Amino acid sequence: MRVLVMGAGRMGAIRVEDLAADPRVDEVLIANRTEERAEDLAARFGARVVPWPSATATPADAVVVAVGTDAHDGLLEAVMPQGLPLLCEKPIALTLAATQHVIDLAESHGTALQIGFQRRFDDAIRGVRERIVSGDLGTLYSLTMTAHDHTPSPREFIAGSGGIFRDMHVHDFDLVRWLTGSEIASVYATSAVREHRDYADFDDADVSAISVVTESGVQVLITGTRHDALGHDVRLEAFGSRDSVSAGLNTRTPLRSMEADLDLNSNPYRGFVDRFREAFRNETQAFVSLALGEIANPCPPDSALESLRVAIACEQSVATSAPIRISEIS
Repeated sequence: MRVLVMGAGRMGAIRVEDLAADPRVDEVLIANRTEERAEDLAARFGARVVPWPSATATPADAVVVAVGTDAHDGLLEAVMPQGLPLLCEKPIALTLAATQHVIDLAESHGTALQIGFQRRFDDAIRGVRERIVSGDLGTLYSLTMTAHDHTPSPREFIAGSGGIFRDMHVHDFDLVRWLTGSEIASVYATSAVREHRDYADFDDADVSAISVVTESGVQVLITGTRHDALGHDVRLEAFGSRDSVSAGLNTRTPLRSMEADLDLNSNPYRGFVDRFREAFRNETQAFVSLALGEIANPCPPDSALESLRVAIACEQSVATSAPIRISEIS
C-alpha cells in the first residue's frame, strides 16, 4: 500500500512517522511546498519525496492532507476525483458552506473521508464511551470537559485559527456527539481575554466556558483556556446513575491537589502532541484499516460539519449573551 502525505509540518511529520511504522504500508510519499523540509522528513523515515506541483497526480492508494486549513479546499478538490481514501486534519474548512461543499464532493466521487479528531482514538476516552454504550454507566447524567493549552498561541496562528470555539472546542463538541450518541440541541457560551492581549487583537479569547444540552437531555459543562501554567490539560468526567468515570486524570495531569494525597503533576503533558501521541498513532492505523476496506469510517465528515455548527452557535451566544439552539445555525 502506498500513502501520500501532503504537508511536512508538525502533523505531517506525525503521520509520516506512524505510516512508516505500519507494516501494511509499503511506501510513504511526501509532498510539501518547501521541498527541503520534505526531504529532511523523508530521510528520517525512509519515505520518498514527490514534487509539490504534481503531487495530487502521483499514483497512490490513500492520501493524508496535513496542510494549513486555508489550503484544504484546493487539495481536496484535486484529489477527490480519484476516489482515494482521505485523512484530512480538522477542520475541513472554517465555514459551513465550504465544509458542506467538500462533503458533497466526497459523496459524489465515492471518497471515504476521515476527519482528524484524534481524541476519539485515546484509549481512556474510548473506555468512557464503551461504558456509556454498554450501559455500565447507567443513565448518563452529565459530562464535564476540560481543554487547557499549555502555552499561548503565536500571533500568526491566532490570525488564521478561526477562534477558540472553531479551533479548540470543536474537539469537545465532536466528543459530546460521539460519547452521547446524540446531537447537540443548544449552547450557552461566554469568553474573555484574561491575560494574553494578542487574542483581543483578533477578536478571540484566551478563556471560555460553555454549557451544552444534547437532544437526549445530557448536560455538559466545558471550560477552555489558551494557557495553563502547569501543562497541557485535556480530560473529562462522565457521571451516570450507576457509575462515574474519568479520562485524562493521571500522574501526568498538570494539576496540584491541595489535599496532597494524589500523585498528580508528575512529568506533566507539555502540548497536545505529548498528550495525544498514542491517540494519533491509533488514528493513523485506523485510517490504514479504512483504506484497506477493513473497517467503516471511524470519523466521518459529518463530525467536522456538526462540530463547526456548534462552534458558530457558541460565537453567536457570546455575541448575544443568550442561549442558541443549534437548529438556528444553517
